[in-house]
Amino acid sequence: MAFTKPHIKTSVVACIVDEGDHVLLTRRCIEPFCGQWVMPGGKIDHGEQLLAALRREVREEVGLEVQVDGLIDVYEHVGIGPRNDHYVILYFRALPLGRELSPNGAEVTEARWVPATELSRYSMTPGTRHVLARLFPDCLVDPGQPADELADRVRATGTP
Repeated sequence: MAFTKPHIKTSVVACIVDEGDHVLLTRRCIEPFCGQWVMPGGKIDHGEQLLAALRREVREEVGLEVQVDGLIDVYEHVGIGPRNDHYVILYFRALPLGRELSPNGAEVTEARWVPATELSRYSMTPGTRHVLARLFPDCLVDPGQPADELADRVRATGTP
């Protein structure tokens, strides 16, 4: 009998925005969130530095090199899928060092540069929408964190 202890899966995601406020979105073709639009990213290998993992994931998914600017936010998904997976995702802002995209097909079926003003038309994961709404509040409504007690308190009382 094999015993597997549940653990938290930590991932990095690149919010790649060009000089014209176009965001790189990819359509996932693997679970979780198959068919939804997200930004490129994925797991961190044991011993791999965060930014190295971020650059590797972007290269693997869309064939693009990026310059990382900094951490935007951390988002958490709890109870995802049949195994109740728990994900902690670190979202980093990045600049593209090119424009040509080559989606790998194994993880993403499409990749496209989307003007910020058109982001609301895309079916995104809650984390993707949360981060992009922070960057482009005039274009998207922020759904908030799934268990964001502080945001709930501010909405209910108007004060933190």
